[in-house]
Amino acid sequence: MTQTTRALHMVRTETASPGRVFEAWTNPEQVKLWTCPDPGARVDVDIDLRVGGHYSISMHVEGGPFTAFGAYREVDPPRRLVYTWGWKEEVHAMKEETVVTVDFVPAEGGTEIRLTHEGFPTADDRDGHKEGWTICMARIADLVDAR
Repeated sequence: MTQTTRALHMVRTETASPGRVFEAWTNPEQVKLWTCPDPGARVDVDIDLRVGGHYSISMHVEGGPFTAFGAYREVDPPRRLVYTWGWKEEVHAMKEETVVTVDFVPAEGGTEIRLTHEGFPTADDRDGHKEGWTICMARIADLVDAR
């Protein structure tokens, strides 16, 4: 395995429908509510949800802002999203563009979210993003689940 092939894989099941989870993942007003690991942060989101369309997520936190940005490669509601992921600010350690794939798979009583984030140049980059994704996935659950 080369350094550029390191990938993060996460699976989480939510009680909401694939359509509801897809909406929470792609609607800017909803993305603001879960996409930053710091629940107290101000988050600005811009989404042009189409193949070739761009997005940006600016997280205004201590030491920031930190802005994730990229372009959509695949948009298949409510089944799948594929998009690039990069960081705008020079202070962010990871300079390489990575790719995020999210599959929204119908499961008994809800949706299985299968997230793959790949192309990390180092294991530290992957592990740092795993920490962030773990927090964000829990936050999206609070938004969409009818528990």
